[in-house]
Amino acid sequence: MEQMTAQDASFLYAEVPKSPMHIGGIMIYDPSSVRGETQRFKNILDFVAARLHLAKTFRQRMLEVPLNLSHPYWIEDADFDLEYHMRHIRLPEPGDWRQLCIQASRLHSRPLDLTKPLWEFTVVEGLDAIPNLPKGAYAIISKIHHACIDGVSGADITEVTHSIEPYPEPPPPPETKWRGETVPNAVELVARAQLSNMMQPFKFLELMSRAVPAFSRFQSGFMAKKFEINMKIPRTRFSGRITAHRVVEGRSFQLDEFRHIKQQVPGATINDVVLTICGGALRGYLSEKSELPDESMVAMAPISVRSQTEKNALGNQVSAMTVKIGTEIADPVKRLEAVHQSAASSKEMVHAVGAKLMTDFSQFIPSTTAALAARLYTRFGLSNTISVPFNCVISNVPGPQFPLYSAGASLVTQYGLGPIFDGMGLIFPVFSYNGQITITINSCRDMVPDPDFFAECLQQSYDDLRAAVD
Repeated sequence: MEQMTAQDASFLYAEVPKSPMHIGGIMIYDPSSVRGETQRFKNILDFVAARLHLAKTFRQRMLEVPLNLSHPYWIEDADFDLEYHMRHIRLPEPGDWRQLCIQASRLHSRPLDLTKPLWEFTVVEGLDAIPNLPKGAYAIISKIHHACIDGVSGADITEVTHSIEPYPEPPPPPETKWRGETVPNAVELVARAQLSNMMQPFKFLELMSRAVPAFSRFQSGFMAKKFEINMKIPRTRFSGRITAHRVVEGRSFQLDEFRHIKQQVPGATINDVVLTICGGALRGYLSEKSELPDESMVAMAPISVRSQTEKNALGNQVSAMTVKIGTEIADPVKRLEAVHQSAASSKEMVHAVGAKLMTDFSQFIPSTTAALAARLYTRFGLSNTISVPFNCVISNVPGPQFPLYSAGASLVTQYGLGPIFDGMGLIFPVFSYNGQITITINSCRDMVPDPDFFAECLQQSYDDLRAAVD
């Protein structure tokens, strides 16, 4: 049994029925390399079962401390049942891309059962009318609670459930046989929580020893005007209260094209290109609805603070920066230049303070206060009066640039799924894999009643930028 970090627990506190806090993806497979060229659900089930011991998330469930006296614990679930977490459905004919997105939206909108390990995989067959996919292609729609993983550790889960050849040697068995843990009683949990709380003052002193020089660096950078603070956040249709209904759409691009585009602006990165394209898509979408704000919209971009030694550690180890995404700029190349400048400024501030230091302060917010604040924010509709310090999230997770296989089938592509909440009703999960880069739109159905049109705006934004740099 181990205790959650404050950052992991914050995603549990933020969860309400209309805003489940899980992340995931739509992974699409070509079964042509499967023996017999026909994939069976049992094959997929057996493949995952042989790898359960490679990631703790699969068999750990959450255990709350009475009265939220401290952050919850993870415990090995003695009642773990793999077939509960892996489901199997089929799209009705014709089985096209829009139907897959609708099904993903429905699955993504449903909260996970917090009394069980916090993940689900749904195998979706019947993808018979999606271009460039062979007959028999299928998808796996994954859901894993954000309390378990961030984007980078989610990529590690992908590594666990995939291999670099269709039929690799089985992974080595665990050194000791897995067994579930006995659930401690309330008295024991409270005692553990009190012991953990007693250590907080010592941890705070250590944190402050690192914070003092960081504050000095921040002050020096601010006086030298190396970065901007107090960005003005315009209110848009994504700034209000969300419903429980989701929409999902996305587009796929060639990663080499993004590399070509970024070379047009000295120092620009692939992530700058992603931010620019998302900014252009928002400009096109909101202009069509006569809702484009005069000021630039601002995106939050997560930053991994995971060290090389923590590569395979699960949980959240992430900070963030905020970037203006140039929605007020019509010229796509000038937008890329502005995005690059804003991102460079934000990186200066993150480097001055230290990305990991920014996240470490969260562990000293009392668990009862964090849980209560999250629920009151939603219950009283505070998103209508309190502005979130960004308009959307753009989360870019780099993946392997070589083919992967799962249960014999080759992974063709993957699209991301992420959470939204009151005041922030739009997230763009971004994945790169095997020469492709996908940008997905996740939002509330009332905010984006026409996701297919939004996806067209995303494609048009890319086309305009690609044409402009040529």
